[in-house]
Order: sequence, then structure tokens, then C-alpha cells
Amino acid sequence: MARIPDAFIDDLLARTDIVEVINARVPLKRQGKEYASRCPFHDERSASFTVSPTKQFYHCFGCGAHGTAISFLMNYDRLEFLDAVDELAKRAGMEIPRDTQQREARPDSAPMYDALDAASRFFVRALAGNDGARAYLDGRGLDGAIRDTFAIGYAPDGFSSLKDALGKDDPRRIAVLEKVGLLSKNDRGHSYDKFRDRVIFPIHDRRGRVIAFGGRVLKPEDSPKYLNSPETPLFHKGRELYGLWQVRQANQKIERLVVVEGYMDVVSLFQFGVPQAVATLGTATTPDHAELLFRNAPDVFFCFDGDAAGRRAATRAMESVLPRMRDGRQAFFLFLPDGEDPDTIVRTEGAAGFEARLAQATPLSTFFFDTLGEGINLSTLDGKARLAERAKPMLGQIPDGAFADLMRQRLSELTGIGAANPAAQPAAPRMQRGGRGAPPPKRSLVRHAIALLLQKPGLAAGLPPPYPFVALRQPGIELLTELIAIGSVRPDITTGVLLSQFDEREEAPALRKLAMQALAGDEVSWAQELRDVIGQLDRQVLQQRIDDLLGQQREGTLDAAGKQMLRDLLAQSAR
Repeated sequence: MARIPDAFIDDLLARTDIVEVINARVPLKRQGKEYASRCPFHDERSASFTVSPTKQFYHCFGCGAHGTAISFLMNYDRLEFLDAVDELAKRAGMEIPRDTQQREARPDSAPMYDALDAASRFFVRALAGNDGARAYLDGRGLDGAIRDTFAIGYAPDGFSSLKDALGKDDPRRIAVLEKVGLLSKNDRGHSYDKFRDRVIFPIHDRRGRVIAFGGRVLKPEDSPKYLNSPETPLFHKGRELYGLWQVRQANQKIERLVVVEGYMDVVSLFQFGVPQAVATLGTATTPDHAELLFRNAPDVFFCFDGDAAGRRAATRAMESVLPRMRDGRQAFFLFLPDGEDPDTIVRTEGAAGFEARLAQATPLSTFFFDTLGEGINLSTLDGKARLAERAKPMLGQIPDGAFADLMRQRLSELTGIGAANPAAQPAAPRMQRGGRGAPPPKRSLVRHAIALLLQKPGLAAGLPPPYPFVALRQPGIELLTELIAIGSVRPDITTGVLLSQFDEREEAPALRKLAMQALAGDEVSWAQELRDVIGQLDRQVLQQRIDDLLGQQREGTLDAAGKQMLRDLLAQSAR
């Protein structure tokens, strides 16, 4: 994907009124300097969703959803990044940089999409002319409407049917067909059709374009049962979900997604009234899959066979989901009886029966502790210690929030670890002579500097280098240095865009909390405060160096040059 220049994104968001963008979709009410509403990304009764026109970002205190106008369109309207940028650019009367557009529409992309679309239409025509393939689909109960919805087709039984129809002895067209995985080569270098005598299921991307195919055999004795397109420049199976495009077209608002294993499972569920099914493409659930699932729906149901293989697949899905379990998201696991799959269940029990099974699905929290506790005797101290050892690293991956807190609480209930430790109580103020309490601890200068930069990142432009404070051995110094570097290079960057730079980093929750603080004063006073804080940090570097030299002197390792440096620094600090 082409990378749009940061300067363009900064300028675009500077010209975009985030309040106007969100208010057109979610009615907002003014509360002081900000706007509020009930969160559109999770169910709630009170308004915990806030939008800041000055900082140009939104944040939900309930589920943690946050971001800029671009990320709001991506999450609310379910747009891809480039589509969201394009929509905002049109509203602002801006043109995406020409070189970016040209790189996005790479010279080789259009022919590949055209070839895949032509192949899809070829397979649909071939289905209309093949009695055996139509009889197979009739036997599976797939009517004409559902075939059209999923553009189901048929690959003729021949080594060059598709090649002859689309290649026409043109080496360039044949090369494109090979590049998108429609042709294979034998040992002698001759190309032939990859899909032969199979029902064909086109795989669409999130814009509805065909990017790959899956083929299923008609005869049970043939193998492999399913054959997928190989990885290509357009198709990466670990990032795509079969049926997601159809789900988006069928549901105005996607409340949930049901993850199944096969194409026929998806299609059958759609036909029988469960139009929220998607399938992974012959691979385990990946982190990219998990992110894509939750970007489209707050609730995700994983449907697997109840055998050992199904349990292993569910465990891998759980591992991919845990780091993405922000508050407001839910995951469930449904295990089917031996010999059954969603296709057979929905045909036998109907949509109501399948819905009833979903209602009994195992929540992620229960599946997590059941899986990790398998084979462990929790009546012994050793067993409790083993469960805690297994669980703690995985719980550490869950984003901060109520779900993470409750999961850790559940671990304490099962093991007793941490349960006996009372919550830390604020220490009583230490009494000085005369009965007066000691002054409260000093605020962190580093934290205050970061908070000021989050209010107005462009303040960094008023801090000319060098920056002596970077030598300080204090928490947060590296983060402060990074924020100054970003604000210096991009002085017009908004708080929302700045926060988006840290979305996948461990500092993100703390930064969002700091950014939501309302600091007293205005931009002029903040600039002076920041200069004062940085000045104090710079002076701390001098004391840190003196302390290091004094330590060497006590150990008897300070040489003559060091002693002279110590005298100089002490004299400097006394001024």
C-alpha cells in the first residue's frame, strides 16, 4: 500500500472538523469545551464518549475507543484507511498527492484485478453450462439467489479451459494469470489451470474486489477437498476473511461475527438466516484476523469442531484475540458435536437452533481458565502456582481496562495469589517537628512535560537543541525525547494524530489519560511552563553527573581528570 505523506495527513486533519464528522453520525452534546455522547462502539447508558475540537480526537472512557477523524470513519463506517482519507479529502477540497495515487494504482495492480474479475465471470458462466456442478449445489440446498450473492462458479475439468479463455496465447496475459495464482507450472515450465473440476468460491477484499479463489471438489474421493489460491501480491490468507464483504452488504450494523471453518458453512448460514458468518482461509486465526474481526463487530463467536483439532484451533484463536480485548469487546467459543459442522446444524435445526447454540457458547474468560487449568489440580498449592505461572504472561497481553482487571481478579480467586494482599492504602503523611505534615511528594517533571506536549505538540518547536536532559536516568525520558522530536519536525500535528503514533505501544493508555486532562492556562503559559520544566531537567543532569563522580571518589576509582571535573561541576552548581 502506498504511504501517504505525514504532512498531507496533518494538513487534512487540521482542515477537518472532527466534531462535524462525528456529529453527522452520532448526535453530540456540548459539555464545556468538549462534546459528549453515548459511545457508538459499545452499549452504555451514560455518555462516556467525548470529542475534543481543540485536540482533534475522540475518546471513550468506557471501552477505550479513541482516535482521529480518520480512525472514526474506519471504525464507524468500516472504511479502509485510504477510503477514509479520500472521503475527508473530498470534504476538505484537497487532492491526495498525485504520486501517492499513482503508487497506489501500481501499473501491475489493475491488470491483476481485471484478470481475477474476468476469471470469476468465466467460472460463473461455466457453472451455468455444467449439469453436474449445478446438481451438486442443488444437492447442498444452495438456491440461485445465494449463488449470485457469493458469485459461486465452476472450474471446468480441463488443463487449459481458463488459460485458453483468458490467455489467448498472449504471453503477457498468461503472465498475469500466473501472478494471481490462476495458473500453475509443471516441471517442463508449461502452465496449466490451477482449478479444475471444482466448485469455485471467489474471495473478495474489503472493497468488494475479487482477490483470490477457493475450490471444492465435487466427488468425495477426490483430494484435496479444498484448494485455495496461493499467496499473491493481492492476497494474503492470514489477513483476509471469506464472506466479510457479503456480511457488510447484508447488515447495516454488524453486531456480531461468527467465525467458521469452511466456505459452505458461510454460504449455508447466510441462506438459512444467519448473515454474519465469515471463514478463515485454511489457516489458524491470526492476529490480523482478530483485529479485522473486532474492527467490524464488538462480539465475535468462534465456531469449531469439538475434537482435539478444534480445541487446538480455538486455543490459537484465543491467543490472537487476548491482546485485542479492549473493554466493550466480547469473544465466545462454540464447539459442535462430533460429525457436525455449521452447514449440517443450520440445515437440521434451522437458524433458531443455531442461534440457541450460540446463546450457550463459552465466554472467552471461561474458556481461558478451563484451557490453562486442564490437567492441573487446583486443590494443591503446586497446582495453583502452575496455573498462575501459565496465566500471568497471557493476562499481561490484555489492554488495561475492566476486562483485564476482572480476569486478574478471577486468577486470584482460583489461586489465592494476590487475594490476601489488601489494596495499597495511601500512606499517612509523615509528621515533621511541630506536628505539621510533611509536604506532598513533588510531581514528576517528566510527566508534566509530557502532559504539556500532549496539550499542544507544537510547543516542542520552542525548545531548540541541544537537550542535556536526555542523559537523565529517569522513567519517561526516552518518551519525552520522542515527543519533542515529533513536535519539532511536525509543529502542526494535533493531539489526536500524535496519539495515533503510539496506538500499538505500551505507553498508549497512559498517554491517552494524560491527553484527556484539562490543564490550566493557555498556549502562552504552557510554553513558558515547558521551558521551565526542561530547564529544571537540564539542571538535574549536572547533579546526576556530580553524584556519579562522588560515587567513584568514595570507591577510590576517581582519577585526576575526574577529580578536576568534579571540582568544576561543583563550582558550576554553586553559581
